[in-house]
Amino acid sequence: MTSKAVASPHNLSAEAGRRLLASGGNAVDAAIAAVAAQGVVAPETSGIGGDLFALVHRPGWDKPRALNASGRSGSNASAGILGEADETEVPRDHPLTVTIPGCVDGLVALSERYGGFPLSDALAPAIDLARSGFEVSTEQERAFTRMAGVYRSNPSVADLYPGGRPVVRGDFIRRPDLAATLESVAGSGRESFYQGQPGEDIVEAVGGLITLQDMESIQAEWVDPIGAHVAGLDAWTIPPNSQGYLGPATLSVFEMLAPPEDLENPLRRHLLIEAYRCLAWERNDLVADPAHLGLPAHLLLDRDRLERAASSVSSSQSGAWPKGIGTTSGTAYLCVADSSGMAVSIIQSNYRGTGSPFGAARSGFLLQDRGGGFSLTSGHPNELAPRKRPLHTLSPTLWTAGTSPKWVLGTRGGSVQPQLVAQVGADAILGGAELETAQSAPRWAISDFGPYSESRLSVEPGMSTATLTDLRSRGHVIEELDAPQPGWGPLSLIELDGDTRRSAPDPRVDTATSLIF
Repeated sequence: MTSKAVASPHNLSAEAGRRLLASGGNAVDAAIAAVAAQGVVAPETSGIGGDLFALVHRPGWDKPRALNASGRSGSNASAGILGEADETEVPRDHPLTVTIPGCVDGLVALSERYGGFPLSDALAPAIDLARSGFEVSTEQERAFTRMAGVYRSNPSVADLYPGGRPVVRGDFIRRPDLAATLESVAGSGRESFYQGQPGEDIVEAVGGLITLQDMESIQAEWVDPIGAHVAGLDAWTIPPNSQGYLGPATLSVFEMLAPPEDLENPLRRHLLIEAYRCLAWERNDLVADPAHLGLPAHLLLDRDRLERAASSVSSSQSGAWPKGIGTTSGTAYLCVADSSGMAVSIIQSNYRGTGSPFGAARSGFLLQDRGGGFSLTSGHPNELAPRKRPLHTLSPTLWTAGTSPKWVLGTRGGSVQPQLVAQVGADAILGGAELETAQSAPRWAISDFGPYSESRLSVEPGMSTATLTDLRSRGHVIEELDAPQPGWGPLSLIELDGDTRRSAPDPRVDTATSLIF
């Protein structure tokens, strides 16, 4: 019998997906159920106030179907609102950080095109959780304790501050306002959200920078995916305004560099780090609203361009870019594979942790701060302007072998998402490591990867002294961390191998779950 799988950052959202698959729904139904439930039980990572990207593949298709459900800035958004302040980014506490939530439009679009059940059935587990309640997790306690000064008096998350105190692990809470919002979407579709009470709450929260008229426009759009050939497979992702190209691009360049087969060889790690760095320095100039790109999306993974990048990498020394290769985290990643071979790679986010300081007061959810991805530099491709999509960090991937899905892989982690995808992909997909080994291996992250930046790595514990010494000898500056980093995951993945599904949860987050049945 062909197995089914759901991999998710939270056991309750994984169970929501399993419930749909077990009742006869397909992978899209299960993905919708899991995403909606994740926003209920883990608002520190995601929710219907944020955005969504998805890749869907059925056996026989030549490529996945890609959905960009990221929202745009309001028609009254303008950098001039900030006055003469010497800023390069939108301040985190300003309503300009809020863009129109794309999540609900994304869920509706997925259900209408590829769902096997009505949207109301797919949303039912999330509604049940919001109505009946659930236990608070360690991550939830940590996030809402840290943000108590911002959210304690915010009615949109009053359920997370019972009696005025932040929730603690083991508390049992309900979210009736959010349940009512989800029920209205289940019964009446997008109009009840964008043109109803939630929409009114959003307009009020941002002082009219977004208008109800803005939200008449559907935020979800089916787009052509972009892909690179790696390890005999095609690695697909979402084109800009997503930074998703960086994961497959890194692995393509890495493969061109002919890395050692031994997963513990220090040279292998050096080459992977440099494969990422030789591309990432130009990300901020290449990722923007699709109407404002400096380089056409299909060229981001062009083989000749990646070969030029690979030729700029030294096997003996860390580099500094540019070198003329050519023109230039609050998130929840989930994946599902059903018994028919349909696979879904889906990611949903508030952006930075819990998102913005603003919420939909009567409707029970926080609003994303994706506007923080805009630039305030005049003339920049990603310059803040009305009705525009910002640079997005969400980076889902879906890998195919011919016309069949083979892997679904992604993670949270903000700007470092492609680094994490590349590291686990290098071990599991290119290196053949067991999934548990790939998930538990120590990870590295680079926070500063702009032009002429040094190779400065933060590294989780567990990397050998010999490897650290070798990397330093090649010019990498390394900060050794004292614990695994929950924010560098949880990475979710599923391998589809004939009738078999394989997965392994990320040990960095205690709620991360992989269900195979």
